[in-house]
Amino acid sequence: MKIYTKTGDAGTTGLFGGPRVAKDDPRICAYGSVDELNAVIGIARSTGLGEKLDGILSAIQHHLFSIGAELATPNPEEHSLKWDGSSHVAAMEIAIDELEQDLKPLRNFILPGGSSQAAHLHLARTVCRRTEREIVCFSRDRSVSDASHIVIFLNRLSDLLFVMARSANQNAGVVDVPWESVRK
Repeated sequence: MKIYTKTGDAGTTGLFGGPRVAKDDPRICAYGSVDELNAVIGIARSTGLGEKLDGILSAIQHHLFSIGAELATPNPEEHSLKWDGSSHVAAMEIAIDELEQDLKPLRNFILPGGSSQAAHLHLARTVCRRTEREIVCFSRDRSVSDASHIVIFLNRLSDLLFVMARSANQNAGVVDVPWESVRK
């Protein structure tokens, strides 16, 4: 099978088990952002996060692929592609709590950045937030199946990525930079 099919040359793409739609359809934008988030997490993993953070993110990448498959399918239940994220959300909450135990409590907002690892995790966090917004927008259409489980997963994932970024900075011996309001 060739990687190029030329079927998308006219600006449409086929959904799994469904019709062809425009490449700028909100569904395509939603699962395209999930794919982008997965790639950005892959970049973050390539920076040497350590075994614990890397293991967590490896599992999350597999979940993101499952989420993308569900979003790419008009009738995910019919094709056994409905993803159940409840136990994974609970696992992320446990990971957040464990990581935060080793961090100083936040007293103010911090700037994204610090170590290379933290900067990449902050980038993943912002892509995650945009992905969440796109899925909320897409799921407003009453013809799509409920995506609240995906929104909850992404909301918790962005929290986890934030705490991971702080943890990565701490592991690298880099202090988080507090935000200072600049007023003229």
